[in-house]
Amino acid sequence: MPRNNRMQDREEKRNLIIDAAQQLFLREGYEATSMTRLANAASIAPNTIYWYFKDKDDVLIAVLDRELAARLADYLKQSFTDMAARLLWVVHQLELVSPLVSTVHARALLAPAIQVWHEQFHRLIEAMLRVELEAAGIAANHLETVMNIWVFTIEGLLTHPLSASQKQQICQTLSLGIPQQTSVRTN
Repeated sequence: MPRNNRMQDREEKRNLIIDAAQQLFLREGYEATSMTRLANAASIAPNTIYWYFKDKDDVLIAVLDRELAARLADYLKQSFTDMAARLLWVVHQLELVSPLVSTVHARALLAPAIQVWHEQFHRLIEAMLRVELEAAGIAANHLETVMNIWVFTIEGLLTHPLSASQKQQICQTLSLGIPQQTSVRTN
């Protein structure tokens, strides 16, 4: 039994560090968050972080993994009426964590572990998008091009300040030619 408590305590402490890092990275930014500041926010000694994480990039990956899991779970619960609504939802979710998005792009150039995470993220999202576009009836010979356009559009919407109306118009225009979803047919 003590081993189980010890494992639970370890997981709880790790989660405390991730919680604190998530808040600090989103509020103050990755670069502005020192390991000492992170330890203080998690109410632990600074060297304790290194029992759970190799370095600050490892903490960032844990935050990113948690965010991704939460956003994917939310995505699966959504009931979208069309592809434009899907795209707007995804853009909004990424905007909520925009400091993390910026950090990943900046750190990917410097940290191999972040680069690997970023590449895996893109593969996952592109695979999901591919399934969605195939289900919407995009022809196989156009699938890669349409998928790239959607990915570039999402990245553009994140990096350029636009009004909600402008974003909606872009997403609706991008969705032209994609069959609108209807209620699921039953036999």
